[in-house]
Amino acid sequence: MDIPAKTIDEVLKQLDAIIADSVKNNDPSGFFAYIYRRTTAEIKKSIVKGEFEDNDRMEKFDVLFANKYLEAYYNFHKGLPVCKSWAVAFQAKKERRTILQHIILGMNAHINFDLGMAAAEYTQGGDIGILKNDFMQVNEVLNSLVDELQVKVGRVSRLMFLLDWIGKRSDEEVMNFSMAKARQQAWNFANVLAILPEHEQKIAADKVDAIIGDLADTVKRPPGKLAAVVINIISRFEEKDVKKIIAKLEM
Repeated sequence: MDIPAKTIDEVLKQLDAIIADSVKNNDPSGFFAYIYRRTTAEIKKSIVKGEFEDNDRMEKFDVLFANKYLEAYYNFHKGLPVCKSWAVAFQAKKERRTILQHIILGMNAHINFDLGMAAAEYTQGGDIGILKNDFMQVNEVLNSLVDELQVKVGRVSRLMFLLDWIGKRSDEEVMNFSMAKARQQAWNFANVLAILPEHEQKIAADKVDAIIGDLADTVKRPPGKLAAVVINIISRFEEKDVKKIIAKLEM
């Protein structure tokens, strides 16, 4: 596949290829790719409907953002270096993790790290504020997908309700990932990068990558004995066939 993608349709095509490869290799990285494709398709619909302040700009920004993930995915699978945030997420394919953990690891890297990087890069040398309204408008698209995501993950992971049970009965945080909070953090990160001199941006980005990478480690191994036991139980009883899981997610 050629990187970078130049249009949102090319992004969708490349995500389809990643999902197909994941099915072929029984690679759970495909779970995030499927969710990301679903999200990107919805953003395309909103662009076509003219729901953004500047729809042409939104497509260009969305493609720049997507290329961060595509580049990381292909580099990792070629044995090339990737940032810590993505390294932790991709390495999880060799470990026993739940379906939800694989999805959140991808979201953690792509939203908490890539999104801020993309926003700062897109507006470099200009006013990042021009992007804010459309950046936040994406939250409306994502909000419409949250309930759908919960239902679909629950369909392929019947014991997922145990995570909610733990959260209500203990002080342990399990899979505490808020897409809205993550996007706000990404916007704050982008604004910090935007005002830094170019030679300082990499230093700042590396520091944030280390923090997001550590957060990914926490997603993989949440603190607390009860959390570890429950996640292990969920993982043991989940379907392990990536093709079957993605097929159920598509239903």
